Amino acid sequence: MSKIVHSSMRMAAVLGVCLSVTVGVNAQTGGPVVGPPSGALVVVGGAMRDPAILEQFVRLAGGPGSPIVVIPTAGGAETYDQSYPGLQAFRDAGVTDLVVLHTTDRDVADSEVFVSPLRRARGVWFPGGRQWRLADAYLDTEVQEALRDVLRRGGVVGGSSAGATILGSYLARGDSATNTIMMGDHVVGFGFLRDTAIDQHLLRRNRQFDLLSVIEAHPELLGIGLDEDTAIVVRGDEFEVIGRSYVAIYDHARQLDSGGRFYFLGAGDRFDLRNRRAFRFERERRPLDRVVERPW
Repeated sequence: MSKIVHSSMRMAAVLGVCLSVTVGVNAQTGGPVVGPPSGALVVVGGAMRDPAILEQFVRLAGGPGSPIVVIPTAGGAETYDQSYPGLQAFRDAGVTDLVVLHTTDRDVADSEVFVSPLRRARGVWFPGGRQWRLADAYLDTEVQEALRDVLRRGGVVGGSSAGATILGSYLARGDSATNTIMMGDHVVGFGFLRDTAIDQHLLRRNRQFDLLSVIEAHPELLGIGLDEDTAIVVRGDEFEVIGRSYVAIYDHARQLDSGGRFYFLGAGDRFDLRNRRAFRFERERRPLDRVVERPW
């Protein structure tokens, strides 16, 4: 068995223990058991053609004048600097205080000089690429702790595509050889959404059935599949869907009354992450039709 697999298995075991302790403590204190205790997450399924999603991220960061850090490491280039083209969308949204942060050296990621822009950031954004690169560079480093601090002081952490999947606890499509393997040689994400596995480009790439294998193997996880130009905005133990398409929910303890193992949420729908219940707002908040408590 390779060193990478051994490392991933070891990290998964440690993460599982940490998550169970955290969930137990939060359940006793009444704090969030899945989402961040403070701050917000913006988790996007890719493409980012809908400017309203990035505008929401900027608002949650405190507005266009707030300091925002962009970490494009998932893209796989050797270097990134302030000429990174991905900054243009932020400039179009009016953002004036932008810093690009990138390394593949874990010693650098543990250095105060590297982490210092995160100390003042109100928002941090992870663009797309391959999520295992983010895990290799930043998992269990000072960067990850600084990201937690951004949330603790009421800021926002977000990402699109690979930058969305890394925010969950289980790293779906984390194999370093190919993105078609759902359970690969990297299985641990940042865990800002605890006990979750996040997939992206869901309908655009016909991936709506792919998370089933992950949830069948790990029935304690909640699967969240996001289509392109669609996001969930997470505050505590609730998220709201925004954007142009749909989010799929995979919960081993629930299914549709017809036997379907996942169901869809659209813009404006809400989800209670603690109790795993979906709600739709029409004249009033009401549970989503047809979802029944019946294990797979």
